[in-house]
Amino acid sequence: MTVKVVLVGCGNMGYAMLAGWLKSEQLSPSETFVAEPNAELRARAEKLGVATGASAADLPAGTPELVVLAVKPQVIRDVTAGYKHLGNGQTSFVSVAAGTPIATFAEVLGEKTPIIRVMPNTPAAIGKGMMVVYANAHVRPETKTFVNELLAASGAVATVDDEKLMDVVTAVSGSGPAYIFHFIECLTAAAEHAGLPAETAKLLAMQTVYGAASLAAESGEEPGLLRQQVTSPNGTTAAALGVLMGDDRLKTLLTDAVEAARLRSIELGK
Repeated sequence: MTVKVVLVGCGNMGYAMLAGWLKSEQLSPSETFVAEPNAELRARAEKLGVATGASAADLPAGTPELVVLAVKPQVIRDVTAGYKHLGNGQTSFVSVAAGTPIATFAEVLGEKTPIIRVMPNTPAAIGKGMMVVYANAHVRPETKTFVNELLAASGAVATVDDEKLMDVVTAVSGSGPAYIFHFIECLTAAAEHAGLPAETAKLLAMQTVYGAASLAAESGEEPGLLRQQVTSPNGTTAAALGVLMGDDRLKTLLTDAVEAARLRSIELGK
């Protein structure tokens, strides 16, 4: 059996991507192989109809079009080494490991290996993710298109032409969901402090963030204009924004947060 895509690692992110590919019919189960050492995770993948194995040693014969590496950055080099026999050839490698540069993969797999870095985020698990792609010069245009189509099953897809920008991507959309979750936590706490019951406070905070983000995404209007439309002069919203926007408080805080995450991403890449 020759498979089209080999998924290496089927934890939460890997499984979410796999489920999205199959559900969108971008891939059929017969075109897919999962390499995962954990027996329980393999069993979960097998329920989707795909063939599995514990490692690269179990790969079916043939040359896959893609090997997707969905493992932790701490083990990425060792895991990638198992697929060295596919380097410098027709197989393209796709990595979702945060902070791991293409140079690391080229060192292990060979300098002529087609390599694509992808920075996804956790909402990909429900098809609402943000995936950002950087590809080296050896990746064929048709492969880029195929990878983008696969990723689109998990959310929106964007590309960058400078690999250094992947550290910024990590800091904005990769880590960004945690910033939003913390904002929901803080808005919930503020609502409770003002007198709302805990469950009501949580519902108001979550639904307000969800609704506002959906409106921003679907209306086609700039977020700044949407903010202005809901802000009456001298009204309640204006009073609150005076706290958040005074002295650029929130902008400065988020700028500092993104910069801290970007610098950490660079450190991890080393």
